[in-house]
Amino acid sequence: MFRKSRRKIVASIMAVLVLLWIGTLCLIYGSSYLEVSRRNREMLERHVSLYRLPGQSPALSPEAAPERGGGKPDPGIPRFEDTPAFQLSTFYSVAISDGGEILSVTNPKISIHDDGELEEMARLIAAGSKTTGMKNSLIYRKADKGGYTLVAFMDNTIVRESMTTLFRYTLIFGGTAILLLFFLAVHLARKIVEPLEESHRRQRQFISDAGHELKTPIAVMSTNAELLLRQIGENPWLLNIQYENKRMHALVTQLLDLARTEQAVTPMGPVDFSRLVAGEALPFESLMFEQSLVFSCDIADGVCVHGNATQLGQVTAILLDNALHHCPPGKAVLLSLKKGAHGQAVLSVLNDGDPIPEAEQAQIFERFYRGDPSRTDEPGHYGLGLAIARAITLSHHGKIGVRCHDGKVEFTVTLPPPKGKGEVSYSYFERK
Repeated sequence: MFRKSRRKIVASIMAVLVLLWIGTLCLIYGSSYLEVSRRNREMLERHVSLYRLPGQSPALSPEAAPERGGGKPDPGIPRFEDTPAFQLSTFYSVAISDGGEILSVTNPKISIHDDGELEEMARLIAAGSKTTGMKNSLIYRKADKGGYTLVAFMDNTIVRESMTTLFRYTLIFGGTAILLLFFLAVHLARKIVEPLEESHRRQRQFISDAGHELKTPIAVMSTNAELLLRQIGENPWLLNIQYENKRMHALVTQLLDLARTEQAVTPMGPVDFSRLVAGEALPFESLMFEQSLVFSCDIADGVCVHGNATQLGQVTAILLDNALHHCPPGKAVLLSLKKGAHGQAVLSVLNDGDPIPEAEQAQIFERFYRGDPSRTDEPGHYGLGLAIARAITLSHHGKIGVRCHDGKVEFTVTLPPPKGKGEVSYSYFERK
């Protein structure tokens, strides 16, 4: 129980951290990439506006060149094309006449793209409808320059590699931080659950100690009541003492069973579950008959599990006893045992009866819980049976559940298959 709680705490902490990390990474990387891309497109747009074919008049002078904000440029502010980022960028230009003739190709001396490759890409772009985009590692801009079409490229390799490096190192350092935070989360989860675990341990120890302390006075009262009954004969007050003493003995026994199941490390081994269930069903045949119930069994042969036969037999008896006391007279009880799809053992007890409300199905395995108020005074039943069955099932790494359908109530216990091959022992008949 506490191990599952620790896992949930660690999972919650890590989920929040991972979501924050991914969100931060996407925000930083995305905003940086968008900003760099916008800056590069502005520089490419400026390159297009300044381009002139060889032999044409030079570009506008600084005094006459229009700026993005309109009006004349301020002499104290450096021009956009004079910035180091613009001057260090690599631009390619291909001018194509309206007839499809290549008028000029501008290719820097240090380039990884030859003229033929640039001409081919420029023709494809000129024939298309898009004016901006990206080809390989080049961003492009197509513009009508009056008599010819200019396709300008800007090398985006350095930017892409820089962003890739940034992303890679962010993943590396972020992943390392997440791993360190995982161990911190495990430590925090252990510290958070530790007080609750200690409180639960003390509670179980108190139940165990109190149960053992109560056994002696209960035995003494039982012996004294029996001696008095022999001396003075039947007496209504003495009979009441014996009746309540038996109830107290049954309650203490169940409390000790529950504490023993939750605390003790029981020996386990291969168990022939088929023979065990069949043996536990035998005493209930006569009990079912006395209650006018139709009792039938469907037990598959060769179903084996790894566990403790005494405790598994107790689980079977608890489920059968629960069906015996909650099935209306004249109705049917079905006990079945079969192998699941993955080799696990599936034990089921199905009986006719009133459906259990969904709100109570989650509480029916709690201690001292009884959903039927009419059975609060029934001897031998204190709402501990199903709690003991759940504790035993969980100690065997299994699952127990209940579902209601078609006017029937079905309790199901699923146990994992045996861990390995071994001699099967702890059968019902050997324990008897």
